[in-house]
Amino acid sequence: MSATPEDPLVRARLGVQRQPGDAMAWIVLSDAELEAGDARRGGGAAQRALQLAPGHPEALARLGRALWMLGRHADAADNLRAAARRAPQHAGIAVWLGHVLEDARDPEGANDAYAKAHALAPDHPLIAAHLLAWRRRLCDWRDLDRLSRQVRDAVRAGHGAIEPFAFLSEDAGADEQLVCARLRARAIAARVRPLPPAPPPVPGPLRVGFLSNGFGAHPTGLLTAAFFEALGARREVEPHLFALDADDGSAIRERLRQAAHRLHDVSGQAHGAIARCIRAAGIEVLFDLRGWGGGGRPEVLAMRPAPVQVNWLAYPGTSGAPWIDYVLADRTVLPETLAPHFSEAVAWLPRCFQPSDIRREIPMPPSRAECGLPAEGTVFCCFNNSYKLNPASFARLLAVLRDVPGSVLWLLSGPGRADDRLREAATGAGIDARRLVFMAKQPQAAYLARLQVADLFLDCNPYNAHTTASDALWAGCPVLTRPGDTFAARVAASLNHHLGMAPLNVGDDAAFLALASTLGNDTARLTALRREVETRRNRSGLFDMDGFAQDFVRLVEAMVARSSLQSKA
Repeated sequence: MSATPEDPLVRARLGVQRQPGDAMAWIVLSDAELEAGDARRGGGAAQRALQLAPGHPEALARLGRALWMLGRHADAADNLRAAARRAPQHAGIAVWLGHVLEDARDPEGANDAYAKAHALAPDHPLIAAHLLAWRRRLCDWRDLDRLSRQVRDAVRAGHGAIEPFAFLSEDAGADEQLVCARLRARAIAARVRPLPPAPPPVPGPLRVGFLSNGFGAHPTGLLTAAFFEALGARREVEPHLFALDADDGSAIRERLRQAAHRLHDVSGQAHGAIARCIRAAGIEVLFDLRGWGGGGRPEVLAMRPAPVQVNWLAYPGTSGAPWIDYVLADRTVLPETLAPHFSEAVAWLPRCFQPSDIRREIPMPPSRAECGLPAEGTVFCCFNNSYKLNPASFARLLAVLRDVPGSVLWLLSGPGRADDRLREAATGAGIDARRLVFMAKQPQAAYLARLQVADLFLDCNPYNAHTTASDALWAGCPVLTRPGDTFAARVAASLNHHLGMAPLNVGDDAAFLALASTLGNDTARLTALRREVETRRNRSGLFDMDGFAQDFVRLVEAMVARSSLQSKA
């Protein structure tokens, strides 16, 4: 990829050549290097700026950002705190401090940092979005409606490149999600230059690439391991995994390495270096398995390292990006009525779009006492991440408890004071807070074992269970969901549909409450429902990864054939 003097990085490097003693020139260079995804060069430029201007808050902030990108969260927090002390009225520094404190295991400190940034710049939509998303994660519902309205209004007006992943948690339609994604994509396109067109592919198996930061003990790795094993056994394709995450030493990482033709460790590399690595591997179809989720590299996709690029799995919505050609889906999670709100062409699988690991072991379940559960009573569970537990969904869960005497609600423990806030919300709604039981995050096997103790999984809206729904069904726990009008609100429904459990996909909140209450008060019916899930799990195509791989290869071949025809036209 050739560079021109118009490139921000080139301009910044020329700037320090002209004025090597100017701290601001080094700060500008640090910014440019960080935007290019090069944390080491960005951090080095910030350190040079600090040598020239000790304690400069802008240099400290950029050094903190670089250390954060390198995974040195405690050191990053120290630098950002120092920057914030020296520039207490700088909203941008407060935002970056919030980002770092999220990963430095200070969730309430991050909440305070975002709140301070919003107080300093109350009309800035992106700062409002950061505060909104983090308050959802902490179940801190203060000013939630006002913040959500501010963010949605900004998206409708075309102001601000709001993070699309966080926007999925808002009660916004698919049309608004498309606008949000396009705004974010436009901001990236403005600063990223594509690679030259790819050369014609060489004969041989189709070289298919997958880019993700989840190739390890991560939901993406846990979902895809068996699929990649089935795909790697086929002769028509040559799967390449491009790992944005360093080797975590997990068994899943090793399974992925063994399944792929090659696992390329591109962790810590700049955007351009990753794009060139993909291009050098001769990838013909590249699947983005992160999209707008945290830790993704949309800049790499924007460089067009592969002639065909696909949005799949980890980001449940449209990319809004001109560099993504297809979204991989099924007709339950993305019906034709939603297709006009996707920038990509839809490639529909005949089965559920979400693969599953059929080698997941399910140990013997622990006792109720070991789980902190009462000896008697229906156990409802909702192991969704805390940001999905918005006031409306939580009120629906509490209504179920109210209608099923002696029942409890088993939840995944959230960050910071999230659990305490949910207890307070339950008490305020007249529900004994002791009927909420919290489970700390567990290794997957222990988590699957506990799912056997639950009677019924109760889903959330508008962002419902995805990996958690797959885990529940694999463990034999039925999932009750209300499909919504967006991709993110229909994943659990797709899993149920393809398992043959479509009656658990209900039409509205009243039906959700009625069925949950009926089942919760009928132990025999719940037991029969669990047996039905276990039977269908072994017979349906939902967990057939050989069949999934076969359908997947057919779709990839069709994409390549269509691309070839278009290039000749």
